[in-house]
Amino acid sequence: MYRVLLIIIGFVLTVIGLSYMIIYLNLLTMGYTVKEYFVYIFTRYECIFFFIGYIILIMSFYIKRRDKHAIHLWCLTELEYWK
Repeated sequence: MYRVLLIIIGFVLTVIGLSYMIIYLNLLTMGYTVKEYFVYIFTRYECIFFFIGYIILIMSFYIKRRDKHAIHLWCLTELEYWK
């Protein structure tokens, strides 16, 4: 359940941040350079949501699951090995 919640939060933050980044692409048509665009993107908190959400998504995919029965299963496999 914990991982599902992290995936949902990460996905929502990523979508919000990416949508603002796409909206702010209009700055390029108004005469901003690409460098100024990226400086602007990194200073807006709405766009920082993309990076935070992406990090949360990566963490939710790579966090190992705690299994209550891991020790019990490990002991059973060790006992079967020594038979």
